[in-house]
Formats: sequence, structure tokens, C-alpha cells
Amino acid sequence: MPDTSTGRTAPPSRRTVLAAGAGLTTALAAAGPARAAAPDDRRLRALIARMTLPEKVGQLFVMRVYGHSATDPAQADIDANLKEIGVRTAAEMIARYRVGGVIYFTWANNTRDPQQIADLSNGIQRASLAQPRGVPVLISTDQEHGAVCRVGEPATLFPGAMAVGAGGSPDDARTLGRIAGRELRAMGIRQNYSPVADVNVNPANPVIGVRSFGSEPAAVAGLVAAEVAGYQRARQVSATAKHFPGHGDTSVDSHYGFPVITHTREQWERLDAPPFRAAIRAGIDSVMTAHIMVPALDDSGDPATLSRPILTGVLRGELGYDGVVVTDSLGMEGVRTKYGDDRVPVLALRAGVDQLLNPPSLDVAWNAVLRAVADGELTEARLEESVLRVLRMKARLGLFEEPYVSRGGVARTVGTPAHLREADRIAERTTTLLANRDALLPLSRRSHRRVLVVGADPASPTGTTGPPTSVLAAALTELGFTATALSTGTAPSDGTVARAVAAAGQADAVVVATYNVTAGSTQRTLVERLLATGRPVVAVAIRNPYDVAHLPGVPAFLASYSWTDVELRAAARVIAGRVSPRGRLPVPVQRADDATQVLHPVGYGLSYRAR
Repeated sequence: MPDTSTGRTAPPSRRTVLAAGAGLTTALAAAGPARAAAPDDRRLRALIARMTLPEKVGQLFVMRVYGHSATDPAQADIDANLKEIGVRTAAEMIARYRVGGVIYFTWANNTRDPQQIADLSNGIQRASLAQPRGVPVLISTDQEHGAVCRVGEPATLFPGAMAVGAGGSPDDARTLGRIAGRELRAMGIRQNYSPVADVNVNPANPVIGVRSFGSEPAAVAGLVAAEVAGYQRARQVSATAKHFPGHGDTSVDSHYGFPVITHTREQWERLDAPPFRAAIRAGIDSVMTAHIMVPALDDSGDPATLSRPILTGVLRGELGYDGVVVTDSLGMEGVRTKYGDDRVPVLALRAGVDQLLNPPSLDVAWNAVLRAVADGELTEARLEESVLRVLRMKARLGLFEEPYVSRGGVARTVGTPAHLREADRIAERTTTLLANRDALLPLSRRSHRRVLVVGADPASPTGTTGPPTSVLAAALTELGFTATALSTGTAPSDGTVARAVAAAGQADAVVVATYNVTAGSTQRTLVERLLATGRPVVAVAIRNPYDVAHLPGVPAFLASYSWTDVELRAAARVIAGRVSPRGRLPVPVQRADDATQVLHPVGYGLSYRAR
């Protein structure tokens, strides 16, 4: 029946959905709504028995696809799909490979706006359920909040994990999961690759950093468990603890290299394991593997993603986990270093993986698994173990009963004023004051009305307004200051520094946004030259809080832990004195001149004195 309000075809009714599965979903429907009780394995096994081998193989893959529509993407997206997948559309990919999951990316043009995302999700479900023995698709994304988000405004964006760690509130972590989960569900996204359960004990970590809740295993474990509970409330979204067995102590990015974690077994138990144990106790639906080598757990030289001793021995055996194990992206260098793309999916399944995420070539990976069964390297029974786990998760989420979402549900749920207010309130509890000599902060609108905002403007996280200097300036202007923005970048030249210094001469105070300052960074030169003007300088570390160690002369220093709008607006309110800083460092900051000495310990943070 046409939907006259949108011009689109309305999603099929529940009766039509059940019929479209050619009997596959009817057995589940007989048991009542899947979310009301644990999945019925007997009925799920009956579904598996009716699948062909290629369909079983397809259920194990979660694949990217380009385009905003399942059937009518833009020509550029059709071209990208043909080049990378050999199909034109998501619907064609599902028909050919019967994939069990699809992952959304911003760069794949999947996430333009919430209503479009919902339409894409419905199109994907419709395409899958129209197939013989059709099964609903598990749609996933990386919505960590903070530095990593795939769905942007007008959806509600929360502070990232390290900011939440600075707030230290399990209630806030639970609220984040609950609200973010509701919004994802409304758009048809039912598996979120969050929270990050890595304990970031290495300040030089290039890939985790502020994506971690912090460096204290117990604190990270508590926040991971709380966020999992929020996401999985009423089985709205399956949360994913990542990256097992722990990616927090590395100086190598597994997207581009092969990290080696040198923790002893005792160190792993003490530092890395607690958050994953907590996630499992909280009933986590899925765990994502890391493309890292951990010799203390497996000395074969294989990455954890391909390690049976780690995934089957430790995760399933010792930690007692029997949920879904999903790989990190199989296109990352860390998993491709030792084996070819045809061997990686087979070895991952042999290790104990259930979902194979985003292989470079779906055709190569899909056919490699089929050949492995034909050659006897993998048994069909082994595949069925993983298919059963995947179907259990789909059943727990109610996908067999309710695979579709509505545009009205998006309008009622995504980015509501109540959700946005909650995100602002949480952010206000995370901003951390690390220095405030002579009580420079909060700035007075009477004595410091004209504010110059300079500094780094890294590419804005998905769907936020950006750039950071403009967001800060706009927020301060709304709070009664006259603020102007001047982007100086992460590596300002002499000319750029000179322009900033000249502009500072016309201001009453300067706010400088810093981004991963190092000993040789010209960001230090910028700050030193600004200090030399005699104007009051306030620094805001918009990513790693470690910047404060490299800028000892700055009289007032804040850490926001990310450069998303919600965190920058909260920092502006702290600068203006609308709220008092309440965040406390969730990681230690070492001295720049002696990394063995701690400048600011975990738990450090200043507040405003009453005036």
C-alpha cells in the first residue's frame, strides 16, 4: 500500500513479512515475540536445516555496501559497488551472497540523515526477506560517540568514552547506551560496535586513546558494563565489547600495521581482562576481536582474530562466553600481514569466530569458506554453530517479528530535545580543569569580552558542525562574549603563528584548541608566542589530555577529550562559568621531560572556588 505522505512504498505488514520468508520465520512467530523470552534453539535449528550451504555461509558475513538506497543508489555508488563487490546495489549483494549482516559507514554514503537511514534499513530487510528462505539482516555500525561516529546530527551525539570516564558515572554511561540504543533501533541499526573495552595504559596509543574509558581496569569495567546494560535494555540493540583480548597498550595502529602486546599473562589478567569479564557478566551479545599478537596467550605469531587458543581457549573456555564473536574489519593490515585474503576468513572460523566483518573482497572470502567446506577443512556442522549464534542474536532482538522501522518512529525518537538535553548534561560533567593559575577561569564577560579562538581544526567527527574553533567561538558568543575564530591547524607555519599573534592584540583573552601536542610540535610555538603577548590564554585539549604536559606556561587548561560539538559546547560553558568543571582525569599524565614521573595522577581535576 503506498505511503501517500512520503511517496514511498510502505513497509510490508507483519503478516506479509512472515509470508515473505517462505516459512522460515513462521516457526519463530509461533513462539510469540522473540524479545519476550530466550530464543528457542529447536526452532532456530529447524531454520538452519532448511538453508542451503551458500545461505549458511552468507549468514556469517557482515559487509559494507555503497549507497543511500538498497535499490536505487547514486551512480557513483553503483560504480563503487561494481568495483569492490561486483554488484550494483545492496539488494543485488544480498541476492547473490545472502549476507547475514550489513555495516553502515558515512564514507559509503549510508548515513545521510535519520529518515534516509531508516528507508535504507527497510530496503535491505525487504530485499533479504524476498529471497527464498529469507532471513532478516542484522544491520550494524560503529557508533562509539566522541571521535568515532557514523550517524551524525540531527541524531543525539554524546561525549566519547574517555570523557565519560572523566565523568566517572555508571548512570551516565547507562543513559548514553539507553538513548543511543533507542535512536539506532529507530533507524533499523540493531548491532552497535561499542563500547570499547580496551584499557588505555599507553599514552602513545594511536588507535584507541580517547576511545577508551581510561587506564584503570576496574573503572573501565564498571563503565563498560553500564553502557552494555543501557544498549541492551529491552533488547533494543546488541552491544559489542571490543577489541579482545585488549588493544590498550600499543603504539601501532592495527589498521596499518601488526601490533604486538607484550603483557605477561598476569598483566593481561590484571589490566586487560576485567572489562571483558564485566561485559560478559552484563550479558553482552557480541565481542569483537583485535588484530594484535599477544604472545603470552598464543605464541604462534597469529593475530588474536585467527587464534584458536585466544578465542576458543580463553574467551569461550576460560571466560565462559558463548555469544557472537565478530572480527574487526578484515580489510585492516593487522590481520592481512601473515595470510592472504582467501585464508583469513577460514582461519578465523577455525579459531572460533562467528561473524566475518567487511572483507576486502566478499567474493574471495565467501568462496574461500565454501571451498574449505568442500575440502573438509571446515565442516558444515562448524558453520552451523556460528549461524545458530547469529540467529539467536537476531531472535533476541525481535528481528523475526519486527524487521522494519517507521518514519514516524524516527521522528518521535531520534534527536529529540529531551535526548539532546541529556547529552549536554552528561558532557557538562566530563570537562576537566587541569590548571587555573590566579583563578583566570571562569572568564568574565566584563573584563574579557573580546575572545579570540585559535588552534587545531582536525576533520570534524561525523555529523558534527565543526570546525572546532568555529564551534567554540559560536558557543562563547551565545554565552555573551564577542568571540572570533582563526584556524591555525595542527602544524601552524610561522606565517600562521604571526597572524594569530596579531589577532590576539585585538582580543581581551585567547582560547587555543590543542590536538595531540608533541615535543616538536609547532602548536607549542603558537602557544608560547600567544603567551608572550601578555593576553590571558586558555588552552583546551580537544583530544588527548596529555597535551597539558607540553604546555606548562598556560595559566588555564581544560581537557574536553574530543572535538564533537557536545563536548566543545560544554567546555565553553565551563570557560564562561555557566557550569563548574567536574571531570577528573581517567588516565595519568606523565611529565614531558621525564615520562617516569606523573604530572597529574588519575582522579586529578580542579573546580572553581566560590567567589
